[in-house]
Amino acid sequence: MPQNINQPSNQIRLTNVSLVRLKKGKKRFEIACYKNKVLEYRSGVETDLDNVLQIPSVFLSVSKGQTAPTQDLAKAFGPKTPINDIIMEILNKGEMQVGEKERHAQLERVHNEVIDIVAGKLVDPKSKRVYTTGMIDKALDQLSSQGGAAHKLDEGKGSGTATPVSGESSKEKAKEMPTWTGVVATKSAKSQALEAMKALIAWQPIPVSRARMRLRVTCTTTVLKQAARAPARKETQEEDADGESEKPTGTVKDRILGYVEQVESQDTIGQEWEVIGFVEPGAFKGLGEFINGETKGRGRVEVLDMAVTHEGD
Repeated sequence: MPQNINQPSNQIRLTNVSLVRLKKGKKRFEIACYKNKVLEYRSGVETDLDNVLQIPSVFLSVSKGQTAPTQDLAKAFGPKTPINDIIMEILNKGEMQVGEKERHAQLERVHNEVIDIVAGKLVDPKSKRVYTTGMIDKALDQLSSQGGAAHKLDEGKGSGTATPVSGESSKEKAKEMPTWTGVVATKSAKSQALEAMKALIAWQPIPVSRARMRLRVTCTTTVLKQAARAPARKETQEEDADGESEKPTGTVKDRILGYVEQVESQDTIGQEWEVIGFVEPGAFKGLGEFINGETKGRGRVEVLDMAVTHEGD
């Protein structure tokens, strides 16, 4: 005579899921989501929770199909916290569990995006030409494989007659400089690309610098000859190592041109003066603040090109 197999009332079987886990109140809670939808939700691409959650329930173990008892949820999240608020907290703050293939594919996507961003922002400082993505990838791989010992790159280029630097000084200098340990899937590609650029510029495994911005600055001629009232601003560009901390003092025109690394054209039409030139990215913010503060709306900065590069040979 066949026997009935009883399944516990709080047990739900789910397959083909991505788990999001959050430990709170000494217990681990899980929610079951559709694959790839958690990242889309966190990035703002997906806004409908019905497309993210496989089931609007909180589990102690999704793999065992064991839902979280009400008393456990109340103890961890508060007795009056609605289940939807609990799910939202787990979804936003929890750790996402993905399979090995999915994790590898996600990491590869972020890695490629980081390399593309960096390759579009850095150039050879002499030729102003961009590097291929393969060369950027190889340079970053060199930094990540050497880790904290990357400073040996520069030390090896010096002559044997150079004055030796003490071990403590070298270690302190290396700690202060940005490092690169590789791409991770838990941070945005944009933020990691910025970290990668800082490390490449600091260690110079290949000669690199930030691609300059091409700007147009316009201002009324009556303002140009006035003495600049604002104090000289300190450079904010991390990669600038020339030691200068102040812009030249003088007239408004002198100070504006002090921000421009290379002037392409300069002209006066009627009562308006215009200069088009190239500016280091780190100086852009200071230039904009100076224009706004000194001209009182009678001057403006226009970005013509975010990153000026030369393609090919």
